[in-house]
Amino acid sequence: MKRRILYVIGSLNVGGAERHLAQVAARLKARGWEPEVFAMSPRGPLAGFLEDANVPIHGTELPNWLSTALPNERLKARLNLVLTAIVLVLTMWWRRPHVVHFFLPAAYIVGGLASALAFVPARIMSRRSLNNYQRSHPLFARIEHRIHPRMTLVCGNSDAVVRQLQDEGIDRSKLRLIYNGIETIPYERPFDIEQARRAMGIASDTTVFVIVANLIPYKGHSDLIAAFSLIKPKLTRPWVLFCLGRDDGIAGQLQLQINAAGLGENIRLLGARSDVPDFLRMADVGILCSHEEGFSNAVLESMAAGLPMVVTNVGGNAEAVVDNLTGYVVPPQNAALLGEALLRMAENPSRAKMGEAGRLRAGQLFSMESCVDRYEAMYREVGADQQVH
Repeated sequence: MKRRILYVIGSLNVGGAERHLAQVAARLKARGWEPEVFAMSPRGPLAGFLEDANVPIHGTELPNWLSTALPNERLKARLNLVLTAIVLVLTMWWRRPHVVHFFLPAAYIVGGLASALAFVPARIMSRRSLNNYQRSHPLFARIEHRIHPRMTLVCGNSDAVVRQLQDEGIDRSKLRLIYNGIETIPYERPFDIEQARRAMGIASDTTVFVIVANLIPYKGHSDLIAAFSLIKPKLTRPWVLFCLGRDDGIAGQLQLQINAAGLGENIRLLGARSDVPDFLRMADVGILCSHEEGFSNAVLESMAAGLPMVVTNVGGNAEAVVDNLTGYVVPPQNAALLGEALLRMAENPSRAKMGEAGRLRAGQLFSMESCVDRYEAMYREVGADQQVH
């Protein structure tokens, strides 16, 4: 059976796309497929997860001696890119996958060009964000538009992403929609909320907000701090906001904004955490205030934990969160309206019912099982499970 799939991605660091790929690959392995991963930066926290699932990892990096000998970072990056492209072509020739599946722009550009040289039978690209990045990287847009016609199928993770792909000239017959899937088991186990809150020094009458997003400008943390500074005098109960996510260089700036707003006792930047489910389960309200988004795993996981959501109307956020039913959807980059929604949620006596409606919606529409079912259907569509004669 031709069941080998080679995924190509930039890294195996902890991010939404990377974690999604790792979970899908592990599930497919358990179902009898032969997924393998080529990472342009092969080592990362998710490498161990894939190895535990017996998913092979390929990739390359400049040898330490050569990297040390090259003081010019730009030259080093270019050499590493050339080496990666060469090794990727060789890996495709050696492993002979029936499908090569690209995640994220850099992997798509390098891998898309490499797959043409390797004569891979089926090529699939998954875009997991809106194409806003093309504004600051116009070369990416030109190259991607050249590669698009060479793809067998192109997949988006929200209607918003799929519509943009169609606007870029991809024929509708080639486009597929596969929503993110989430594991619900971590949110179904017994959990002592009061004990978890005590461990964080949180009183039982405190309203706990949480946002799970790496500290990147487009995730909107600055808007969120501004929103809380506007509504602070109106909040009638003690409150705290936990910000969970890797610092991509703006933590210091955000902390200055927090301190200047007098919110140092309320807003905590906790960095990347391995116990995110615990924070979601001890919280009362989930938030995602991005300026751009594809389809957020963080929103789905917060819903699975039973949290009513306050999200911005970008990407697939409004496809996940039903306004006034499972949360509130507000315009992006508008601290005043974001603050109003947060205040309304904090004072809403029915917010637990909104959270329960969101939990049911997440389990019914966005489970990992149904997500992997759709991946399998897509791979079968391109003949990845046909008999080899």
